[in-house]
Amino acid sequence: MIQCKHCFFVSDLHGKVARFRRLFAAIRRERPIAVFLGGDLFVSPLQSLADVKKAGRDTLQDVINPGFKRLKRDLGVGYPRVFVILGNDDGRMREAELEAGERERLWDYVHAKHVPLNDYRVYGYTYVPPTPFFLKDWERYDVSKFVDPGCIPPEEGWHSIEELKTEAQRTTIQDDLDRLVGKEDLSRSIFLFHAPPYRTALDRAALDGKAFDHAPLDVHVGSIAIKRFIEARQPLLTLHGHVHESPRITGSWKECIGRTYAFSAAHDGPELALIRFDLDYLDRASRVLL
Repeated sequence: MIQCKHCFFVSDLHGKVARFRRLFAAIRRERPIAVFLGGDLFVSPLQSLADVKKAGRDTLQDVINPGFKRLKRDLGVGYPRVFVILGNDDGRMREAELEAGERERLWDYVHAKHVPLNDYRVYGYTYVPPTPFFLKDWERYDVSKFVDPGCIPPEEGWHSIEELKTEAQRTTIQDDLDRLVGKEDLSRSIFLFHAPPYRTALDRAALDGKAFDHAPLDVHVGSIAIKRFIEARQPLLTLHGHVHESPRITGSWKECIGRTYAFSAAHDGPELALIRFDLDYLDRASRVLL
């Protein structure tokens, strides 16, 4: 039986066609009311930096757009609300194409804004703390200008839009979240993040025993700002990805932070990790590998 507030959450599909096909089949089969896509949708530009635009365009135009258009045509009024953000492996120049899909009512692109879902409110936020990786479109300083050993500052590296280099120096994830939510009551809010909260079961990287210039690396790579935000503001639900290996290392894809449920759909295997949840019964959420 389909639950009245039955939702799907996936993240970090990285342009894998089989994962998208499994997602589309599950939507067609189960008819959720909402589907949340938590970023890193495209082939990583790090695999072929010179071909970054083509990699993202092919995934979107050849796989994602046609798949959701078919679902919208076939399901009619049963087509779910779809909420999308990008991830740190997705070039920001792809925003325009996602905004075009939004105008076609295929999805809501929710980075740095909020939209209603029945009597809930959905917020999106893509940025992650500094990483060792070269693409910097979606990186921000976390709570200060500190950068972990081995990581590259956000204003360095490569940006698909040159103006982002200056923007990266001006603000932090903490500042962004303060501006995004103001003083709103978040008790019926869902946050679609790419980064997980720091020092949780959701942000554990495979960095045991590793060092950079003799400095040991922190095995927790999530956002301090996001963790503090959840602790202080207690939204109903937060959704995360980014650290693929964390569920395997910790044995957990979910955590409660106060009253807030936090789920991660990250996965380091070839399957699609699909999280099913009902907004009225978050304690019954489940994760399946398809």
